[in-house]
Amino acid sequence: MLSLIAAPSNLGLRPPEAGAVPGTAKAPEALREAGLYQRFLDRGAIDAGVVLPGRYRDDVRPGSDRNRNQDAIVEHARRLADRIGHHLDRGRVPLVIGGDCGLLVGAGLAVKARGRFGLVHLDGHTDFRHPGNSSECFSLAGEDLAAAIGRHRPELADIDGAGPYFRAADTVHIGCRDDDRGLVEAGGQLAGLIPAARVLADGPAAAARAALTTVTAPGLAGYWLHLDVDILDPTVMPAVDSPSPGGLSTAALIELLRALAPGAAGAQVTVFDPDLDPDGRHAALLTDILTEGLRFLGHEQARSSAG
Repeated sequence: MLSLIAAPSNLGLRPPEAGAVPGTAKAPEALREAGLYQRFLDRGAIDAGVVLPGRYRDDVRPGSDRNRNQDAIVEHARRLADRIGHHLDRGRVPLVIGGDCGLLVGAGLAVKARGRFGLVHLDGHTDFRHPGNSSECFSLAGEDLAAAIGRHRPELADIDGAGPYFRAADTVHIGCRDDDRGLVEAGGQLAGLIPAARVLADGPAAAARAALTTVTAPGLAGYWLHLDVDILDPTVMPAVDSPSPGGLSTAALIELLRALAPGAAGAQVTVFDPDLDPDGRHAALLTDILTEGLRFLGHEQARSSAG
């Protein structure tokens, strides 16, 4: 059974402009309005409520040794991990509707407490900025993959001594562009890195097979599926914080999700920004993508548990 968990956090993003806050906190309700929840509920999912974030504060300055909203991010990660864990322990498959990419820390906390899990990171960026390669580590949404594998400040990458939440050897990234700043470093550390251009050249099925070889290896209890919708080309999905040309088509993403979702223990969807979608058409498109691509999310895990 699918459990829909709303996590309307914008804590990991920089302000879009002076005096404003990022719009990703509105994403769960915008997607609900577009019919996402009802379409999953009609298939037997349950509405598992909302994990609200703390107040957004642009509380860092150049030279700071902490992330924007760091204390609130940690507090939210713990509560999100508890909610995800509650449903995992009951044999349900969490689908977290975010929110920004920093939610990966909370998901990582949840699964790490339950064994060794792999990670498939679908994102238009590697999100591999960290204090070792940048003096401007302030926004976790551009740093979540680095934090998830332990390459960040311990306050974020080792909450309650649980880090790394995923081993680099159990992690595959798919979807960054060829000019991504973290491509070389992340590619040298992760088990696999497949840029969007290669997905488009070789096909989504090949990318999914390569990822599944890693995250279904012996010794793993399962894998978590992270989706940042900026993996899509901005001609398709411009309503994101950092659009970048060269992304996937709608059809390619649906095919990729269909291949990866059945074996996942859970998933999260991040970085859709309703402030950039005034007429709701991109929310409607994303609803179609998710209900098609994640239609069988966790089905293989459920069959395995039943057996």
